[in-house]
Amino acid sequence: MQTTKTALVLGATGGIGGETARQLRAAGWQVRALARGAASAGDGLEWIRGDAMNRDDVLRAAAGCAVIVHAVNPPGYRRWAELVLPMLDNTIAAAVAQQATIVLPGTVYNYGPDAFPTIAEDAPQNPRTRKGCIRVALEQRLQAVAGKGCRVLVVRAGDFFGPRVGNSWFAQGLIKPGRPVTQVALPGPGIGHQWSYLPDVARTVVALLDRREELRPFENFHMSGHWDADGRQMAAAIRRAVRRHGGAEPAVRRFPWWLITLASPFVATLRELREMRYLWREPVRMSNARLIRLLGAEPHTPLDEAVEATLAGLGCLGATTADDNAALRSS
Repeated sequence: MQTTKTALVLGATGGIGGETARQLRAAGWQVRALARGAASAGDGLEWIRGDAMNRDDVLRAAAGCAVIVHAVNPPGYRRWAELVLPMLDNTIAAAVAQQATIVLPGTVYNYGPDAFPTIAEDAPQNPRTRKGCIRVALEQRLQAVAGKGCRVLVVRAGDFFGPRVGNSWFAQGLIKPGRPVTQVALPGPGIGHQWSYLPDVARTVVALLDRREELRPFENFHMSGHWDADGRQMAAAIRRAVRRHGGAEPAVRRFPWWLITLASPFVATLRELREMRYLWREPVRMSNARLIRLLGAEPHTPLDEAVEATLAGLGCLGATTADDNAALRSS
């Protein structure tokens, strides 16, 4: 097993990849980021031009790395069936070549209602959606290679939210990024739902990597994040943040599932959202008991602080100054 503190992040321009890269860098890791576009100057990362679909690019970028964070996905839910597994195969090839650990941010899509309401790491994975089936296949492929030249760490969390997460239920369903919050939509009022603040997820990944020599070749940890017991607490936290910044208290309404149903035949993203509705029809919660046994505690930012930082980062707090936004994002 590679023991250097050098990591390659695939998907560093996205939410989970970017946050994990920043948290690794803050913890003293040398971090490389593979991206097709131009590098981001001054962020402390080593940007390497390349494509996760090109095996040679991934192999070259991974040279000397102890960890490869596989946080890359096809954009906008497009061509998942064609691209997800080939991208993973490139990561596996690079990890085997370097005897590295693969980190995969896991999702709840792997599970169907037979695993609800409280999901442990050994719960059966019987997904209800096409994306879920692909995610199961992806993890099965990782299980098959774990211990055969590479190691695997899956960290599974609830719905992401955070200052730099634009592709999420929080940013696309509850509010509208870049605008003052005048209303909050509730996808599942009365139904318990689990949220995860992305900086906390990334800190958990770093903490687990610090102890990776203690882990089995394939490890799977669940986070508890923020549990919204009645499906309304996240909306209440958003309203409190808006009031603290001098805004009028936003209205609360039901998410327009009927409109999603009407438009889904014409818009791929809406079809995917509609497929995920089953996750809002009954409580879905993950147990972090294994994580607590290993780490002693789960990184956890208080909900109001996390929501305020998220709204500021998404440009939704009109009364917030640029300096305030920067301070909230850095927290």
